[in-house]
Amino acid sequence: MSAIKDAIEKVKQKDASEKEFIQAVTEVMESLEPTEKKHPEFVKAKIYERIIEPDRSIIFRVPWVDDKGNVQVNRGFRVQFNNAIGPYKGGLRLHPSVNLSIIKFLGFEQIFKNALTTLPLGGGKGGSDFDPKDKSDSEIMWFCHSFMRELYRHIGQDVDVPAGDIGVSGREIGYMFGYYKKIMNTHEGVLTGKGLEYGGSLIRTQATGYGLVYFVADMLSTVKKDLKGKTVAVSGSGNVAQFAVEKVNQLGGKVISLCDSESTIVDETGIQGEKFNFIMNLKNVCRGRIKEYAQKYKTECFVGKSIWDVIKDKGLKIDIALPCATQNEINEEHAKALVNNGCFCLAEGANMPCTLGAVHVFQAHNILYGPAKAANAGGVATSGLEMSQNSLRLSWTREEVDQRLYNIMKSIHKSCLDAAEFYGKKGDYLAGANIAGFVKVAKAMLAYGVV
Repeated sequence: MSAIKDAIEKVKQKDASEKEFIQAVTEVMESLEPTEKKHPEFVKAKIYERIIEPDRSIIFRVPWVDDKGNVQVNRGFRVQFNNAIGPYKGGLRLHPSVNLSIIKFLGFEQIFKNALTTLPLGGGKGGSDFDPKDKSDSEIMWFCHSFMRELYRHIGQDVDVPAGDIGVSGREIGYMFGYYKKIMNTHEGVLTGKGLEYGGSLIRTQATGYGLVYFVADMLSTVKKDLKGKTVAVSGSGNVAQFAVEKVNQLGGKVISLCDSESTIVDETGIQGEKFNFIMNLKNVCRGRIKEYAQKYKTECFVGKSIWDVIKDKGLKIDIALPCATQNEINEEHAKALVNNGCFCLAEGANMPCTLGAVHVFQAHNILYGPAKAANAGGVATSGLEMSQNSLRLSWTREEVDQRLYNIMKSIHKSCLDAAEFYGKKGDYLAGANIAGFVKVAKAMLAYGVV
């Protein structure tokens, strides 16, 4: 048995209940097989086995008091996976589905995503099974303060720098950063996604969505196409989806869908102009549900269905798919429907939104497929730029940060294609992204010896 297959089997045995983590490890490790022959030193040093074991997994109690005076208890997580090339870096997710498996899969993926950014960042992830939906500002504040009362022990600007993820926006980062400042008596770049007034970076909010579309534009350029006139399906309606829509609109494409946990709206005339502004206000100010868009603009609304269900059931024609909601939202049947309905390009705005079966369908039909660790790396890249600005005690202009983001996404795209070709997988973005990120981290691990 090869070193890679042996490592996968060990994960399946040791972490049998962690399905998301097993899925992520299997996807990444299988694509690394071309590296075994070229790098026997990795096999000898057991890099493949070591890289799938986190440096540490921290689980802790988060007690807080709601507005009615009732004590609530949640579980907090921080998995510090690998800091071979820099301090641990990765978001905090607040969602009822959060468990150790999900945090480990996210942290594992983050290692290679961060390595691709060209910045010195390690990989980690954290969060809690707390649900911020329908909570008051005061309840969210009390939770965030309690969460930070434990997390502060494990983070620092040169140790571990968390950011936002699902359920964590500028509001939550503000509460956490404020409490960290209070108990540590220091103002340092220990969290990213901060407000501009206290150390945040311009473009950080837009970065993941913008970066995703920059990556898509580069993918399309390899087949002499662009976004002008293309019909785009986007899932989700949070930060990533919103700014992916904005950038697609700027580059001449037409986005026809958004969704939340309750329903999906389809507007074949395009979500742009006044309608896009309505979405931004609905989700960021009113914190409303996506069905309100359908009620206002008299468009189709599909309750309990994703856009991928709608494409499968209704035969909706699209050119490009941007899944920006959550993991495993596109399965094998969805993938087949996308291919049959004209989709020739898919890039992942969410983390691991496609099952392995779906990915195999895309690859079998030569769909341009941009994996999350490459396509959505713009967010963590700009978090790294925020860290740089904090260290330098200065702020860059919007144009400068956007240009740096654009250059980073072009560099990631090139790294994926170069690695894929060098290791005999020409044009395979999945293999290229995984190999390029892995080799960089593996060489650093090798340099340190057995630690």
